[in-house]
Order: sequence, then C-alpha cells, then structure tokens
Amino acid sequence: MDTANAVIVVTGGASGIGRAMARRFAADGAGTVVVVDLNADGVAAVAAELTAAGTESRGEVCDVTDETALTTLIDRIEAEVGPIDLWCGNAGVGANGGVELGNDVWDFNWNVNVMAHVMTARVLVPRWIERGRGHLLLTASAAGLLTNLGTAPYAVTKHACVALAEWTKITYGEKGVGVSCLCPQGVRTPMTEGDGELAIEVVKAMGMIEPEDVADAVAAGLADDDFLILPHPEVATYEQRRAGDRERWLTGMQKLQATLPGA
Repeated sequence: MDTANAVIVVTGGASGIGRAMARRFAADGAGTVVVVDLNADGVAAVAAELTAAGTESRGEVCDVTDETALTTLIDRIEAEVGPIDLWCGNAGVGANGGVELGNDVWDFNWNVNVMAHVMTARVLVPRWIERGRGHLLLTASAAGLLTNLGTAPYAVTKHACVALAEWTKITYGEKGVGVSCLCPQGVRTPMTEGDGELAIEVVKAMGMIEPEDVADAVAAGLADDDFLILPHPEVATYEQRRAGDRERWLTGMQKLQATLPGA
C-alpha cells in the first residue's frame, strides 16, 4: 500500500493512535487525509493542523455505528474528494468488567469494535473490487490475539475484529482488496489513562509506547503489505506460546492477574 497521494480516511482520528496516523500519513505525502470522529472540536483541530502543514485535509463528525450516516459519509468523500484508497477503521471503545456488565455495554462495544467495520466493508469492498484496488486497515489490539484482563467486552470484540480482518483478507485479498490488522499492546492514549483499573494496569505492566510509535509501525507495515502489524513485536511470541501450550498460557495469565492492582 503506497500512501503517497492517496485519499485516506482515519476514524477515531481526533486523538491518540488515529491522530498520530493522520499526522504520519500527511508527513508521508498523502493526497487527502479525512479525519473522522464524534469529537467535532478534535477533528477540526487535527484537520486544520494538517492543512496548515501543507496536506489537504478535512474533518468529519460521524457516528460509525450509524449505518446511514457512515454510508452517507463514504459517498460524500468519494464524490467531493475522490475514491478512497485507504480506510483506517480505528475508532474503538472498551469497558471495565466482565459478564456482569449489561447488554447495553456489550452491544456498544460490539457495534463500535466490530459492526462499524462490517458496515464499512459492506460499502467499500464492492467498490474496491470494481476498481481493482483499495486497502482496509482495522485497529484491533493485542487483546484480539491474546486477551486482556479486566475487560471482557473489549477482549471479546477485538478477537472478533481480528477474525473479521482475516476473513476479509481470505475472501477478497485476490480481488484487489488489501487488508491489514493493527494489534498494539499498551499505548499511551486517552483510553489508557487512569489508575487502579485492572485492564489499564495490565497494559502498563507490559510496557507502554507512544501513538507515534504505532503510526511508525503502521507506515512500515502498509509499505510491506503486511496483514498483521505489531508495534510490540513480542506479541508474536506471546501468540505462539499461547497456541503452543494453552493451559500453560492460561495459568500464566492467572498469575499475572493476581499481581496487579484492581484484581
């Protein structure tokens, strides 16, 4: 995936990983960067920053769980800017807790972390097949390859996100559709602020990196057409250990959980 001169959309782009990716794409010569978020002030600020630095950019406020709004946004971008070359489905949410959490919490996590990607692909994939090009980048998490302690909705839906990315790559990868799945571990973003919650403490214990480090990994991964993009390379080793001896891995995770605040 060559991001130079490309039309790129980044959801969840007002802060954290999304903002860092938008900045990196602009620095690498993207044609247009469209910053999407529910935070109107945030998208306006990021878009203005990129425009001031010389990259055509625009901010769009959109609820990615609203299929009508999402489809309208895609149609408007393609009509006013041009065909979308890269869609970065980066908007994500989490919830501290487990099966005791209400259906509304589970539904919200499912809709943002999974169904938003399904609805995006439903619109863009047929267009990309017709054009013979287009790339979908989904921000999952190391939690989608392993798990995360203290947040069942996040871990479960990020597993689903990884599965969706894999299925899309298998099904459409030979029809001109590129797919990448971004799976960072701990990243210093608004989602990981705070203390005492088990889900946050575990990522701190594993080592935090900056959003800019993730953006660097994304740029390298897209350039190499990698499916799995791992800003924390050690996650590949953890995944292999998990697959090689599931019982040992589960026991190790239980021991880790017992050592952390919030357990």
